[in-house]
Amino acid sequence: MTTPVTLPLWLFLLILLFAAVTFASHFLFPSVRWFLRRRMERAVSRLNERLVHPIEPFRLLRRYDLIQRLIYDPEVTRAIVDHARETGVREDVAFQRARRYAREIVPSFSAYAYFSWGVWASRKLSNALYRVRLGHHSADLEGIDKTATVVFVMNHRSNMDYVLVTHLAADRSALSYAVGEWAHVWPLSRLIRSMGAYFIRRRYGGSLYRRVLRRYVQMATSGGVTQAIFPEGRLSLDGALAPAKLGLLSYMTEAFDPSVRDVVFVPVAINYDRVLEDSVLVAAGQSGGRRFDARISHVMAAVLRQAWLRVTGRFHRFGYAAVSFGKPLSLREHPRLVEDPESLADALMARIAVVVPVLPVPLVAWLLVQGDGAQDRATLERGFSAALDRLDGAHVHLARNSRDYSVEVGLRTLTERGLVTEGPDGFAIAPNHEALVGYYANSIRHLL
Repeated sequence: MTTPVTLPLWLFLLILLFAAVTFASHFLFPSVRWFLRRRMERAVSRLNERLVHPIEPFRLLRRYDLIQRLIYDPEVTRAIVDHARETGVREDVAFQRARRYAREIVPSFSAYAYFSWGVWASRKLSNALYRVRLGHHSADLEGIDKTATVVFVMNHRSNMDYVLVTHLAADRSALSYAVGEWAHVWPLSRLIRSMGAYFIRRRYGGSLYRRVLRRYVQMATSGGVTQAIFPEGRLSLDGALAPAKLGLLSYMTEAFDPSVRDVVFVPVAINYDRVLEDSVLVAAGQSGGRRFDARISHVMAAVLRQAWLRVTGRFHRFGYAAVSFGKPLSLREHPRLVEDPESLADALMARIAVVVPVLPVPLVAWLLVQGDGAQDRATLERGFSAALDRLDGAHVHLARNSRDYSVEVGLRTLTERGLVTEGPDGFAIAPNHEALVGYYANSIRHLL
């Protein structure tokens, strides 16, 4: 037993390596994880003290545990059995497919990532690109039950919507966004998951996928997760509000139990003086499809161009971006809407429409679209004032609180982009840019 054993150096080092890995995995790592988790729990407790709607325990579950909970849920199990019977595949194959869907959907929320660099980056980016303004802010927001599940329901103008609302809602709670296929690419997908977003397929989703997604949304809603969804489903191609799709809304109402917690929908309306993707969206709308010409080379060229303008001191922000929060809608107070998701969708879109912010560029664009030919500045200023009188009750942001200066700002923005030209007879829409100017006019057309 005490006889020395001679080993080659490489084998001795290999044994030491295995021993170190075993020690780390069985003793060191669990202790470190326990220590870090305790620190994280204390940090979240302090964070919850200043949030209007605290982060619910459901969001703090480990991603692995949440995936297991989802795929072993009785409803998902029934969906797996039904899928196997309908398609003729073995149940273990259907189970693995459901697991793959769950891994695709479920986020890996990090409170540190969200409230440290996530909110900081959204604030910096928003203010670097726009003059951000908070529009209408319903007083009823302060009366929402703190135990309720809050769902921010927004119109979808730009991919900047995510950034703007994250910045402006940072003092209320951490938002869990429903994100489409565009962001399901590495490493962007890992970054978005850490911010608590969950991915949804708008195409190529079979019945099994939809039932797994439906159950996840219901679990998150029952768990009190503050969510943010775009009921229109996709970016607006013409600038106008589109009818709501019922998918996520119907999933949420199906899980509603008034005896457990309320579900409160908060309408959010967003508008811009300039949408970053406007020309791409309008071109897609004119082509009759949704194929966006947004190749990475075009995106990088635009980013580098703006970076060069900033370095040379010639960069100007893209005008105003405004966000309004409308009157909340409680399912507990409107029980009839629980069984009628279509009426719920119509009611929410109506509340969004009412609080869409009116900014200088959209209102000047509307005047130019409505006009017959070129209009001089005096005519536009009179039309601007007349339109404001018709917009009684709407949130209007005036540059420097001046009607005439707002006309100046709107015209300058449009002429610098080449969308409007100035001639002897006044200002007119440039040839071949009618659709793009109309895109901005459509954002407030329903108010006028």
